[in-house]
Amino acid sequence: MDETTKHAETQPHELTPWDRVQLARHPQRPHTLDYIGALCEDFTELHGDRRFGDDAAIVGGLATFAARTVMVIGHQKGSDTRENVKRNFGMPHPEGYRKAQRLMRQAEKFAIPVICFVDTPAADPKKESEERGQANAIAESILVMTNLRVPIISAVIGEGGSGGALALSVADRLIMQENTIYSVASPEATASILWRDSAKAPDAARALKLTAQDLYNLRIIDEVVAEPEGGAHQEPQEAIRILGERILAHLDAISQIEINTLLKQRYQKYRTIGTYLE
Repeated sequence: MDETTKHAETQPHELTPWDRVQLARHPQRPHTLDYIGALCEDFTELHGDRRFGDDAAIVGGLATFAARTVMVIGHQKGSDTRENVKRNFGMPHPEGYRKAQRLMRQAEKFAIPVICFVDTPAADPKKESEERGQANAIAESILVMTNLRVPIISAVIGEGGSGGALALSVADRLIMQENTIYSVASPEATASILWRDSAKAPDAARALKLTAQDLYNLRIIDEVVAEPEGGAHQEPQEAIRILGERILAHLDAISQIEINTLLKQRYQKYRTIGTYLE
């Protein structure tokens, strides 16, 4: 074996966008409640939207993070089939988004920062959810976050799929772990639409520019957060620790900004998304 071949074989495998998709979906990745349990103290979960009921696909409540009171909200998937059924595989119903809005407004009332964890393939697409106003609930969540008069940080910890993810992502700082995804549609759905063949999902993943590095380069997110080698599921506590440090750093920074200035910056941030040079 010559030196060139030896050198090539010892290089780490470069992950493709499709590889990142698989890592983002790994069932053993830490979920929202894992992050809350490890990073926060005195978590008090709050339930219900005061209109229809509670939705287990979104969890949220008051907690203490780094010695300050915060409102934490996030999509919650399951780690096994039984929990995934309970959590609807992390796909919220309208009442889930309305619960999130209620908690955000509570946070605003008491001047409490909001931390969101994003991990959903999409909002629930079933007929019952549409009948209860799914699209309206997502739009209202975006509107609430746009004008919320407290600091907001959102972190993508797995899948960030379509409007289901966007409803918890309008933040002053949007960060992603390096093996997560954030996209308007899943690679499988995109491949079915463009090529009538879901087997072309790896090609769609490349075309969608859905990786954290792609989105950072497009100036859609503010930071790519490192994960342990092999993905967050390999060393969950280390992945949680690293993300917690970055959330705290961003929270410290934006908490120093006067609220009217912060709202102007938030508005401008989303007004300029989509501007790029070829």
